[in-house]
Amino acid sequence: MIIRSKAPLRLGLAGGGTDLNTYCDRYTGYVLNSTISLYVHCTIEERNDGKIVFKSTDHEQNLEVESQEYLAFDGYMDLYKGIYNRVVREFTHKPLSFSVSTYSDVPSGSGLGGSSTLVVAVLKAFVEWLNLPLGEYDIARLAFEIEREDIGIVGGAQDQYAATFGGFNFMEFYADKRVIVNPLRIKNWIIDELEASIVLYFTNITRQASQIEQEKKNLLNDKQSLNAMHEVKEDAILMKEALLRGDIKKIASILGRSWEAKKRVSSIISNTEIDKIYDLAIKNGAYSGKVSGAGGGGFMFFMVEPTKKLQLIKELNKQQGEVINFVFVKDGTKGWKI
Repeated sequence: MIIRSKAPLRLGLAGGGTDLNTYCDRYTGYVLNSTISLYVHCTIEERNDGKIVFKSTDHEQNLEVESQEYLAFDGYMDLYKGIYNRVVREFTHKPLSFSVSTYSDVPSGSGLGGSSTLVVAVLKAFVEWLNLPLGEYDIARLAFEIEREDIGIVGGAQDQYAATFGGFNFMEFYADKRVIVNPLRIKNWIIDELEASIVLYFTNITRQASQIEQEKKNLLNDKQSLNAMHEVKEDAILMKEALLRGDIKKIASILGRSWEAKKRVSSIISNTEIDKIYDLAIKNGAYSGKVSGAGGGGFMFFMVEPTKKLQLIKELNKQQGEVINFVFVKDGTKGWKI
């Protein structure tokens, strides 16, 4: 039997960072995001030779081991091992023999939630294969626990919930891992206008999101950083309201203000290369923009008057990165059997 799955990546529109437990456990976090037409893909094939094979085709990583109940973490393909360990521990209670192969539509360190989306995609494949009794909240929470607790990768929770639920969501993060996902009913014309007004640009600067998120956690005892995080949180509420109204210029204004606040959280969220790209975009018609995700590199996106969009795309494509086409998608992770 062959099982396939995919999970969508996301754009963090506002509130990113307030889903870190060091913040939301004390103050409650709010995040606004939406999934886009870029995915992490997974295929599981049953085996009968007593082997477990992990393949990350985009990273050119491969691992073959004897089937066993627990795979020890050693820094190599630990995400795959962590998923397998949890599935065996909580559901099958016996070793499995299979091959799993994955790839992403974007490079790692992109700022679109790639590693968390990978965990969701692989989990969804296991759900389909083994008929596991997991709903959307269950998959997202399990993905969070595998990545953040079992493996110890520092980060928030918005990526797991976005990849699982899909669509435009306003998310609330509380203490003790309590999360409420509020799907937003955005009118089609607003989505069309938003797509027409956004340019998504891969900077070709990759970074380790966990390092940046750890830096944020360390800085939350600093008054200036904490106040900046409060601003980022407030902007998520304001942007949700502007999005529901279809006020694109207001969205652009909030985006720019929120980016300035986010940079005040930590000095490593931006750098001279990112600032140069941002300034170039503004000079070529962009209202505002931000780095998607933790910061430091990966993808940026800009709000622009649609009639000036092509000019902005041309100028950005002259730089070291490239503009990537996308549309917003409403569905979260999917799985199917062949």
